[in-house]
Amino acid sequence: MKKNGCFVIFPAMTICFIVFALVSYCYGSNLKALVVDDEGKPVEYAVITATPASVTEKDVKKPSDVIIDQIDKEFIAYITPVQVGTTVTFPNNDKIRHHVYSFSSAKKFEIPLYPPGVDANNKVLFDKPGVVVVGCNIHDWMKAYIYVVDTPYFASSDSQGKSIVSNLPAGQYDVAVWYPAMEPKSQGQIMKISVVSGNDNDVKFTVHLTQQWRSRRAPVLGGGGGLYR
Repeated sequence: MKKNGCFVIFPAMTICFIVFALVSYCYGSNLKALVVDDEGKPVEYAVITATPASVTEKDVKKPSDVIIDQIDKEFIAYITPVQVGTTVTFPNNDKIRHHVYSFSSAKKFEIPLYPPGVDANNKVLFDKPGVVVVGCNIHDWMKAYIYVVDTPYFASSDSQGKSIVSNLPAGQYDVAVWYPAMEPKSQGQIMKISVVSGNDNDVKFTVHLTQQWRSRRAPVLGGGGGLYR
Protein backbone atom coordinates (compact mmCIF):
# COMPACT_ATOMS: atom_id res chain seq x y z
CA MET A 1 0.00 0.00 0.00
CA LYS A 2 1.33 3.39 -0.99
CA LYS A 3 0.17 6.83 0.02
CA ASN A 4 -0.03 9.45 -2.73
CA GLY A 5 -1.24 12.78 -1.34
CA CYS A 6 -4.75 12.17 -0.01
CA PHE A 7 -5.20 8.89 -1.83
CA VAL A 8 -4.27 5.37 -0.77
CA ILE A 9 -3.10 3.12 -3.62
CA PHE A 10 -3.52 -0.63 -3.06
CA PRO A 11 -1.44 -3.24 -4.90
CA ALA A 12 -3.30 -5.09 -7.67
CA MET A 13 -3.19 -8.41 -5.77
CA THR A 14 -4.89 -6.83 -2.74
CA ILE A 15 -7.67 -5.40 -4.92
CA CYS A 16 -8.26 -8.79 -6.56
CA PHE A 17 -8.53 -10.45 -3.15
CA ILE A 18 -11.03 -7.86 -1.91
CA VAL A 19 -13.17 -8.25 -5.05
CA PHE A 20 -13.13 -12.04 -4.76
CA ALA A 21 -14.12 -11.88 -1.10
CA LEU A 22 -17.00 -9.51 -1.83
CA VAL A 23 -18.26 -11.70 -4.68
CA SER A 24 -18.14 -14.81 -2.48
CA TYR A 25 -20.01 -13.01 0.29
CA CYS A 26 -22.69 -11.55 -1.97
CA TYR A 27 -23.33 -14.60 -4.10
CA GLY A 28 -22.78 -17.43 -1.65
CA SER A 29 -21.76 -20.96 -2.51
CA ASN A 30 -22.86 -23.67 -4.92
CA LEU A 31 -24.39 -27.04 -4.16
CA LYS A 32 -23.36 -29.63 -6.76
CA ALA A 33 -25.64 -32.65 -6.87
CA LEU A 34 -25.53 -35.99 -8.68
CA VAL A 35 -28.58 -38.25 -8.95
CA VAL A 36 -28.29 -41.87 -10.16
CA ASP A 37 -30.56 -44.90 -10.08
CA ASP A 38 -29.72 -48.16 -8.30
CA GLU A 39 -27.80 -49.31 -11.40
CA GLY A 40 -25.62 -46.22 -11.34
CA LYS A 41 -27.29 -44.62 -14.38
CA PRO A 42 -27.87 -40.86 -14.32
CA VAL A 43 -31.40 -39.60 -13.69
CA GLU A 44 -32.44 -36.64 -15.82
CA TYR A 45 -34.97 -34.04 -14.55
CA ALA A 46 -34.55 -35.03 -10.89
CA VAL A 47 -35.25 -32.00 -8.70
CA ILE A 48 -32.82 -31.03 -5.95
CA THR A 49 -34.05 -28.66 -3.24
CA ALA A 50 -32.06 -26.93 -0.50
CA THR A 51 -34.30 -25.67 2.30
CA PRO A 52 -32.74 -23.33 4.88
CA ALA A 53 -33.02 -24.62 8.44
CA SER A 54 -33.92 -21.06 9.46
CA VAL A 55 -35.07 -18.42 6.97
CA THR A 56 -33.77 -14.89 7.31
CA GLU A 57 -34.84 -11.81 5.41
CA LYS A 58 -31.95 -11.99 2.96
CA ASP A 59 -32.85 -15.62 2.17
CA VAL A 60 -36.20 -14.55 0.72
CA LYS A 61 -36.28 -14.40 -3.09
CA LYS A 62 -39.18 -13.40 -5.29
CA PRO A 63 -40.18 -16.14 -7.74
CA SER A 64 -39.68 -15.55 -11.45
CA ASP A 65 -42.33 -16.28 -14.06
CA VAL A 66 -41.87 -19.57 -15.94
CA ILE A 67 -42.88 -20.81 -19.40
CA ILE A 68 -43.92 -24.39 -20.18
CA ASP A 69 -44.20 -24.59 -23.95
CA GLN A 70 -46.10 -26.99 -26.20
CA ILE A 71 -44.09 -28.07 -29.22
CA ASP A 72 -44.72 -31.08 -31.47
CA LYS A 73 -47.58 -32.14 -29.16
CA GLU A 74 -45.32 -32.38 -26.11
CA PHE A 75 -44.83 -30.22 -23.02
CA ILE A 76 -41.43 -28.57 -22.78
CA ALA A 77 -40.12 -29.49 -20.28
CA TYR A 78 -41.25 -32.82 -18.84
CA ILE A 79 -40.53 -31.71 -15.25
CA THR A 80 -40.38 -28.09 -14.10
CA PRO A 81 -39.58 -27.06 -10.52
CA VAL A 82 -40.99 -23.69 -9.41
CA GLN A 83 -41.16 -21.68 -6.21
CA VAL A 84 -44.48 -21.04 -4.49
CA GLY A 85 -45.95 -17.85 -5.94
CA THR A 86 -44.70 -18.52 -9.47
CA THR A 87 -46.88 -17.73 -12.48
CA VAL A 88 -46.55 -20.29 -15.27
CA THR A 89 -47.52 -19.44 -18.85
CA PHE A 90 -48.52 -22.23 -21.24
CA PRO A 91 -47.99 -20.92 -24.78
CA ASN A 92 -49.08 -23.03 -27.73
CA ASN A 93 -46.39 -23.24 -30.41
CA ASP A 94 -48.09 -26.01 -32.36
CA LYS A 95 -50.33 -25.49 -35.38
CA ILE A 96 -53.19 -27.18 -33.58
CA ARG A 97 -55.25 -26.52 -30.46
CA HIS A 98 -54.51 -27.72 -26.93
CA HIS A 99 -56.62 -28.07 -23.78
CA VAL A 100 -54.36 -27.94 -20.71
CA TYR A 101 -55.56 -29.05 -17.27
CA SER A 102 -54.65 -30.54 -13.90
CA PHE A 103 -56.71 -32.32 -11.25
CA SER A 104 -53.86 -32.31 -8.69
CA SER A 105 -54.67 -31.18 -5.15
CA ALA A 106 -51.74 -28.75 -5.16
CA LYS A 107 -53.34 -26.90 -8.10
CA LYS A 108 -56.51 -27.62 -10.00
CA PHE A 109 -56.87 -25.59 -13.19
CA GLU A 110 -58.15 -25.78 -16.74
CA ILE A 111 -57.27 -23.82 -19.87
CA PRO A 112 -60.00 -24.72 -22.37
CA LEU A 113 -59.21 -25.51 -25.99
CA TYR A 114 -57.10 -22.66 -27.38
CA PRO A 115 -55.26 -21.93 -30.64
CA PRO A 116 -51.55 -21.25 -31.17
CA GLY A 117 -50.07 -18.23 -29.44
CA VAL A 118 -50.09 -16.69 -25.97
CA ASP A 119 -52.84 -14.76 -24.23
CA ALA A 120 -53.85 -13.75 -20.71
CA ASN A 121 -55.99 -16.87 -20.27
CA ASN A 122 -53.12 -19.37 -20.35
CA LYS A 123 -51.31 -18.08 -17.24
CA VAL A 124 -51.66 -19.95 -13.95
CA LEU A 125 -50.47 -18.96 -10.45
CA PHE A 126 -49.04 -21.82 -8.38
CA ASP A 127 -49.63 -20.75 -4.79
CA LYS A 128 -49.28 -24.00 -2.84
CA PRO A 129 -46.41 -26.50 -2.57
CA GLY A 130 -46.81 -29.99 -4.01
CA VAL A 131 -46.75 -32.07 -7.17
CA VAL A 132 -48.93 -30.91 -10.06
CA VAL A 133 -49.52 -33.35 -12.92
CA VAL A 134 -50.38 -31.52 -16.14
CA GLY A 135 -52.12 -33.04 -19.17
CA CYS A 136 -53.83 -32.15 -22.43
CA ASN A 137 -57.46 -33.17 -22.79
CA ILE A 138 -57.02 -33.62 -26.56
CA HIS A 139 -53.68 -35.45 -26.62
CA ASP A 140 -53.63 -38.14 -23.92
CA TRP A 141 -49.90 -38.83 -24.20
CA MET A 142 -48.98 -35.25 -23.32
CA LYS A 143 -47.90 -35.20 -19.67
CA ALA A 144 -45.75 -32.93 -17.55
CA TYR A 145 -44.98 -32.35 -13.88
CA ILE A 146 -44.70 -29.08 -12.01
CA TYR A 147 -42.98 -29.47 -8.65
CA VAL A 148 -43.91 -26.48 -6.47
CA VAL A 149 -41.47 -25.91 -3.59
CA ASP A 150 -41.28 -23.57 -0.59
CA THR A 151 -37.60 -22.77 -1.04
CA PRO A 152 -35.98 -20.46 -3.62
CA TYR A 153 -32.99 -22.80 -3.85
CA PHE A 154 -33.55 -25.66 -6.31
CA ALA A 155 -32.33 -27.11 -9.59
CA SER A 156 -33.15 -29.85 -12.09
CA SER A 157 -30.62 -32.47 -13.20
CA ASP A 158 -29.30 -32.71 -16.76
CA SER A 159 -28.83 -35.83 -18.89
CA GLN A 160 -25.76 -36.70 -16.81
CA GLY A 161 -27.76 -36.56 -13.59
CA LYS A 162 -25.95 -33.40 -12.51
CA SER A 163 -27.34 -30.13 -11.22
CA ILE A 164 -26.09 -27.02 -9.44
CA VAL A 165 -28.04 -25.02 -6.88
CA SER A 166 -26.30 -21.65 -7.06
CA ASN A 167 -25.69 -18.81 -4.64
CA LEU A 168 -26.56 -20.41 -1.32
CA PRO A 169 -25.98 -18.04 1.61
CA ALA A 170 -23.98 -19.45 4.51
CA GLY A 171 -26.01 -21.57 6.88
CA GLN A 172 -27.62 -24.96 7.48
CA TYR A 173 -29.76 -26.65 4.81
CA ASP A 174 -31.90 -29.72 4.34
CA VAL A 175 -31.18 -31.09 0.85
CA ALA A 176 -33.74 -33.39 -0.77
CA VAL A 177 -34.39 -35.06 -4.14
CA TRP A 178 -37.68 -35.61 -5.98
CA TYR A 179 -38.57 -37.49 -9.15
CA PRO A 180 -42.04 -38.78 -10.16
CA ALA A 181 -40.89 -42.39 -10.67
CA MET A 182 -39.18 -42.73 -7.28
CA GLU A 183 -40.25 -45.74 -5.22
CA PRO A 184 -41.61 -44.99 -1.73
CA LYS A 185 -38.38 -46.21 -0.11
CA SER A 186 -36.44 -43.56 -2.05
CA GLN A 187 -38.72 -40.72 -1.00
CA GLY A 188 -37.92 -38.61 2.00
CA GLN A 189 -34.16 -38.75 1.51
CA ILE A 190 -32.73 -35.68 3.23
CA MET A 191 -29.11 -34.68 3.65
CA LYS A 192 -28.17 -32.00 6.13
CA ILE A 193 -25.35 -29.77 4.94
CA SER A 194 -23.52 -26.76 6.29
CA VAL A 195 -22.72 -24.06 3.74
CA VAL A 196 -19.70 -21.84 4.25
CA SER A 197 -19.29 -18.77 2.04
CA GLY A 198 -16.89 -19.46 -0.81
CA ASN A 199 -16.91 -23.25 -0.34
CA ASP A 200 -18.95 -25.54 -2.60
CA ASN A 201 -20.72 -28.67 -1.37
CA ASP A 202 -21.13 -31.98 -3.23
CA VAL A 203 -23.99 -34.43 -2.65
CA LYS A 204 -25.03 -37.67 -4.31
CA PHE A 205 -28.43 -39.36 -4.26
CA THR A 206 -29.16 -42.94 -5.34
CA VAL A 207 -32.86 -43.45 -6.07
CA HIS A 208 -34.91 -46.56 -6.81
CA LEU A 209 -37.25 -46.05 -9.76
CA THR A 210 -40.43 -47.71 -10.93
CA GLN A 211 -41.64 -47.98 -14.50
CA GLN A 212 -44.14 -45.33 -15.51
CA TRP A 213 -46.94 -46.02 -17.95
CA ARG A 214 -47.50 -43.40 -20.64
CA SER A 215 -50.08 -43.25 -23.42
CA ARG A 216 -48.81 -43.73 -26.94
CA ARG A 217 -48.89 -40.87 -29.36
CA ALA A 218 -51.79 -40.98 -31.79
CA PRO A 219 -50.86 -41.59 -35.44
CA VAL A 220 -50.98 -38.65 -37.82
CA LEU A 221 -53.69 -39.23 -40.39
CA GLY A 222 -53.18 -38.05 -43.94
CA GLY A 223 -50.03 -36.19 -43.02
CA GLY A 224 -51.99 -33.23 -41.64
CA GLY A 225 -53.46 -34.61 -38.47
CA GLY A 226 -56.71 -32.66 -38.74
CA LEU A 227 -57.67 -29.74 -36.51
CA TYR A 228 -56.85 -31.29 -33.12
CA ARG A 229 -54.39 -34.13 -33.76
